[in-house]
Amino acid sequence: MLFTTPQFIFLFLPICLIFVGLAIRFTGMKGGFIALSLSSIVFYAQWHLPDVLVILSSIAVNFTVAYLLSSPKTKHRFPILFFGVAVNILALIYYKYTNFILTNFGYSAINIILPLGISFFTFQQIAFIVDIYRGDVGKIVFSNYAVTVLFFPHLIAGPLIHYKAIMDQFERNFSVKLTNIVYGFSIFTVGLAKKLAIADPIAIIINPIFQKSQVAPLEFFSAWAASLGYTAQLYFDFSGYSDMAIGIGLMFGIVLPMNFNSPYRSTSIIEFWRRWHITLSLFLRDYLYIPLGGNRVPQVRWYTNLLIVMAIGGFWHGAGWNFIIWGGLHGIYLVTNHIWRRNIPNKFRENYILHPIYWAITFFSVIFAWDFFRAPTIHSAINIIKYMFCIRNASLPGEIGLFTHIKNGHPFGILYTGTGITFPNLCSILVYLIFGYAIILMCPNSEKLTGVRSKIIGAAPPHTFGLRDVAQAMLVGALLWIAAFGVFGAAPSEFLYFQF
Repeated sequence: MLFTTPQFIFLFLPICLIFVGLAIRFTGMKGGFIALSLSSIVFYAQWHLPDVLVILSSIAVNFTVAYLLSSPKTKHRFPILFFGVAVNILALIYYKYTNFILTNFGYSAINIILPLGISFFTFQQIAFIVDIYRGDVGKIVFSNYAVTVLFFPHLIAGPLIHYKAIMDQFERNFSVKLTNIVYGFSIFTVGLAKKLAIADPIAIIINPIFQKSQVAPLEFFSAWAASLGYTAQLYFDFSGYSDMAIGIGLMFGIVLPMNFNSPYRSTSIIEFWRRWHITLSLFLRDYLYIPLGGNRVPQVRWYTNLLIVMAIGGFWHGAGWNFIIWGGLHGIYLVTNHIWRRNIPNKFRENYILHPIYWAITFFSVIFAWDFFRAPTIHSAINIIKYMFCIRNASLPGEIGLFTHIKNGHPFGILYTGTGITFPNLCSILVYLIFGYAIILMCPNSEKLTGVRSKIIGAAPPHTFGLRDVAQAMLVGALLWIAAFGVFGAAPSEFLYFQF
């Protein structure tokens, strides 16, 4: 069930809020946990019913491992931890990587349906049992643990959460109140508009270009439209999902962690990974990079750790060499960035005059890596990148030459033959890119735009109703009106991170 469908917005979500609210009122917190867990199972089952058995089995196994690790009577704790981590990884390998392994060794692929969100709930549960082993989590109750895993706003595509942090919120703030619903709905609406008004229309234009890149040469402007378009689409799609997840979480009084902090404004790759998919970056740091030794090892091993972590991060996203290359590129970027920082004087690194250059290098490095992330094959990605630098192959729609009375071959040898992107698509992608990147690079992000997170957790001082609230209400209304065309219009599309 997609967050963007009328069935979710007007049926499932209201019924769930009422059901959970009544359960809390008449049976207490524990009853609320059970009601929310059951609602989340119903939500998850709408995708593929047999997947419910997978996630429930995963919860049962991991809770058993956690219970044994937390028991003072358990003597051999490390073998139990090893077993728990191994079971999680083997399940992920079976469902996600079996066909990748088979096809790379010359065997035929077999029919395996990837359970929705398995990468996310597997990583979360690995973190949970490791935290239990470390002693960061004390007593655990099954109903408490189950609700933190099944909590449907983050279940499918994150944000990744830590048991202790989210359970503390459930114990303190879990409630269904009108104030929380209003605050949560404002962030939900921002995410809804990102997905339906920007990400999905861009996808309609660029998807055929990526398909063409598998079998035929591209044209200069088409290649740039695909690269810039996907860079914007992925941001608005995934940050839109995260906003919706955070908004729904707030409706239950739960503040999910921020996952995006204007990443495309970064002036270095190091900064980019502190702003993009923040919860995954923290997971890789805490449960892989630091255990490998982090930066507390000799320099060569430190750089090797970065390459390993990013390659694994890429492979986590998808079972394909293109994802490994994407992760490897970011590993190389990070190593290069650290070498730069170690050898360049501060006066050059901190010089604001040079920041636009640093931003451009970072941004276009990210774009080139996204081509491997999105393209269906390595050949396709190389094809796109190649023609991004082939101005001799540039061709604009014939309508432009007709309107401007410019002859073929001028200026810069550009032809007006229409062999590349069509005139309507060119006009549309220009509008979406200009509008989208203006938002990405100049507008406040959802966190700053709404400010509701600080209101929920009490970090902001109480205030009376004023002009800011009126402006925010008008903005939410406008975004809701825009998003409504997508909700009731074309068939809803999946979120990009559902495939991971």
